[in-house]
Amino acid sequence: MSEIKVLIVEDEVLIANDIAELLEDEGYTISGIAYNSKKALELLRQNKTDIVLLDIELNSELSGVDLAKTINHQYHLPFIFLTSFSDRATLEKVKSTNPMGYLVKPFEEKTLMTTMEIALFNYAQLWKAKRPSLTQRLINQQLYTPLTEREFVTLLQLLEGKTNKQIAEELFISTNTVKTHLSKIFLKLDVSSRSMLFMQVNKLLKAS
Repeated sequence: MSEIKVLIVEDEVLIANDIAELLEDEGYTISGIAYNSKKALELLRQNKTDIVLLDIELNSELSGVDLAKTINHQYHLPFIFLTSFSDRATLEKVKSTNPMGYLVKPFEEKTLMTTMEIALFNYAQLWKAKRPSLTQRLINQQLYTPLTEREFVTLLQLLEGKTNKQIAEELFISTNTVKTHLSKIFLKLDVSSRSMLFMQVNKLLKAS
């Protein structure tokens, strides 16, 4: 429940499977793989997702750009475009959808991981800019069961868009301990994904 959940929308099966394998090796959870827009929308409705890797040139009813607009309006999730093109016309076409990243195929594993990390960080900063300063007292005022000091410190790391591995390194604890903290945080804030957590924290602080 506490891992970062990634939806892959890519109509080339081998590429989609390769990306999934690379991400899982780095500790990400794959919430689903869609080879067309219809399946992508189905998975978005059914599965909890934190970030989407989205092929621009989908061979389906909706293009990647059209699907990105739906993701923006209905799901408010960050997404990274995947494409074989880097020409000016393609770049101009996607700008209005505000992607968190842009990957030109083929790309190396390091480039994928760096782009993921930056996208998650930038998304976290967008939510950070929308909320007042976060303190343990403020958040606990809105919770039935308050966060412990260690859980609050972990929450702050999470809200910076960090992965479980990064949080573990920052706090000098194991990834299993991070997962334990995050499970308790998710339970206390009544959320089931990181993207929901961002929204819930902002909602609670606005009510305080």
